[in-house]
Amino acid sequence: MTRAVIAGSDAENLGDALTAEGVDVVRARGTANRTALEEAGILEADVLVVTEAGLATSIPVAKDLNPDVRVVVYTHESLPEFAKGQAGHILDPGLLDPGFVAEEVAGAA
Repeated sequence: MTRAVIAGSDAENLGDALTAEGVDVVRARGTANRTALEEAGILEADVLVVTEAGLATSIPVAKDLNPDVRVVVYTHESLPEFAKGQAGHILDPGLLDPGFVAEEVAGAA
């Protein structure tokens, strides 16, 4: 089973769409700092989903903890330059609906 950690408020409900695709979803609390990511299970996760560009700092932290984690950024906001190189996919909810993204994430595992 694919495991995903979501960092952010998930206003587009990608977490629900992932769950509907059979993905085990856990939400990192607060600012998705190192402790929150560890508590959410980033060490065992297949995917980190970032739904707020303001939480971009969670990307290098997650990659440090789990170098194999795939990173999907799903937000209307622009991602800071420092995080773009570690984000596998940067997707705009205005262009791709959550159901489509969830299918792709679940199918890539």
